[in-house]
Amino acid sequence: MSSATYLAPGVYVEEVPSAQQPIAGVGTNVVGFIGIVPPKIYVPVPNPDYDPVAARAAAELAELRAAGPGQPGDAAARARAAEAAAANLAVLRNTEDSLNRELTDLKTQLDAAQTAVNSAQSALDAANTAEQNATTAFEAATDANRAELQQALEDASAKQQRAQRAQTQAVQKFNRLDAAVNAKAAELTSLRASIAGTTPPAGGAAPAPAPDAAPAKLVEQEDDTYEDIKQDDTLLARSILRPFILQEFTLKVESLDTKLCTNFTEYAQRFGTFSAYKDTPDLPYDNPDLWTFSPMHPGHHALTHAVNGFFKNGGTKAFVCRIDREEQLEDALENFKSIDELAIIAIPGLPKSADNWEALMTHVENRENCFAILDSQQVVNDGDDNDLDVQQLNYTSAGENAALPRPCKNAAFYFPHIEVIDPAKLLQDGDVARKVNPKYRGRTYVAPSGHLAGIYARTDTERGVHKAPANCVIRGAIEVKYYVSKPVQELLNPQGVNAIRIMNNAVTVWGARTIGGDANSEWKYVSVRRLFLFLQKSIEEGTQWIVFEPNDEALWGKIRLNVSAFLTNVWRSGALFGATPEEAFYVKCDAELNPPEVRDLGQVITEIGVAIVRPAEFVIFRITQSTGAPRT
Repeated sequence: MSSATYLAPGVYVEEVPSAQQPIAGVGTNVVGFIGIVPPKIYVPVPNPDYDPVAARAAAELAELRAAGPGQPGDAAARARAAEAAAANLAVLRNTEDSLNRELTDLKTQLDAAQTAVNSAQSALDAANTAEQNATTAFEAATDANRAELQQALEDASAKQQRAQRAQTQAVQKFNRLDAAVNAKAAELTSLRASIAGTTPPAGGAAPAPAPDAAPAKLVEQEDDTYEDIKQDDTLLARSILRPFILQEFTLKVESLDTKLCTNFTEYAQRFGTFSAYKDTPDLPYDNPDLWTFSPMHPGHHALTHAVNGFFKNGGTKAFVCRIDREEQLEDALENFKSIDELAIIAIPGLPKSADNWEALMTHVENRENCFAILDSQQVVNDGDDNDLDVQQLNYTSAGENAALPRPCKNAAFYFPHIEVIDPAKLLQDGDVARKVNPKYRGRTYVAPSGHLAGIYARTDTERGVHKAPANCVIRGAIEVKYYVSKPVQELLNPQGVNAIRIMNNAVTVWGARTIGGDANSEWKYVSVRRLFLFLQKSIEEGTQWIVFEPNDEALWGKIRLNVSAFLTNVWRSGALFGATPEEAFYVKCDAELNPPEVRDLGQVITEIGVAIVRPAEFVIFRITQSTGAPRT
């Protein structure tokens, strides 16, 4: 109501509050990640002193020594082996001489640095004495010579400061040279041990093959512990025979603390970059082709690849939480409740177990406006061989052996794991003692949830939350753990197992269902469920102004107007089915829904119906032969 008074004739323009309060769509691409990460990790960095020629010679010499003298009577073979051993030994001897010269030169520089330190200390002592004398003289000065003595004191103080800087620089140089001498001496000791054949060729690298032969069938098993592995202290020192050095990194994040990361660099600064792998094979059989090297920090390894995959595939905003042990998952999820903008949650840095799946699904169900991305187990076999046991991914046939979580309309499940290049493993695999074929160096399998979360975020931004996050190439993935054929996917799809397949020579997401698939009825598609969650949260946040408004016909009209305007925009984006807004949705808020007994309870009820667009999961073309006659 206007407070103006109309006394003079004229035209008056008044401002009237609008009945429309625009509803803005909430964000759908903010992700939360959780992983088991120790407070201290080890990261491999390039070794500037690495000598690949000497490393290969040491490795070949070790192999020749391990092979023994050869078959009795095979003089030619023994002669070739002896010639090869002599050639490799000559290379190592030359390298030893070079290291000796370098060590001698460093020791000479160290002696000179010690002399410089002594000289700088003497100069500093003299400057300190001169400054003390000048101070004493100034304190006893009279008015007649105070100015002259003050200048002398200032000159003495400046000289003392210069002497102090010179002494500090001399000590720093000495310390650097002393460290270099110790490192070079350790390299020389390691090299001499390799020449003598008393230690592994790279001072802690893969040992000589075990005498036991590999079994006829080596069956993989799932890692359900995620326990950290203690590092070999020899890897912290430089060796010219090893291409990397392990460096210790202390995380800047406390347990159960959550940090916002908007790029991978921010994550690496707080949680550390790609961590190291074991330097010895898990099972050192006599066939190096069967050697596998596990991550030293499995939880950090999985979490780091997930976050990297998230940003690489289009993600822009992630909250990352580290925990010390698996039992803290519930606490981490509880902390996530305070982050209202979280729309997607994944736990790539934890074992893929039924308990962890259940904890995450229960959390998103109770939260109501959040969606979970679950990873399958890396190994899905029957224990007899390494072939895929697809029955474990079927609710009806797997029974207690199911490698599946229970059906859940607020979560999606992806299979199998994907293969990526790990920079840390790529560096470590360059060690010739690990005997990794060059084409396999750096390759490792990781859970796909982080990459999928990035695809969700990118699809939401480019197309909208109504677009199914499928038929998308996974950036950074080069292979899959198990090949999923069309017949196999026909078994997986009804269960809600979203397959990751090789399509047109690219690793592609080829599924868009919630866990349980057909069992979820109207919520069996990821895009449908996430669009509904988006509508629910947007309307909830965009209609807060209604609270405590007079519950009358005017309010009902405003509600219909505001919600209809929002849904019209959603329809125009292509998320709702229908040629007109009237076909796509309806909004009802009237006296029928809000009779006196409802209004007496302080309630206002609005009924909304939407026709959500379903993804074209099965594209069918009907083709027939034609005689060429015109069709009528």
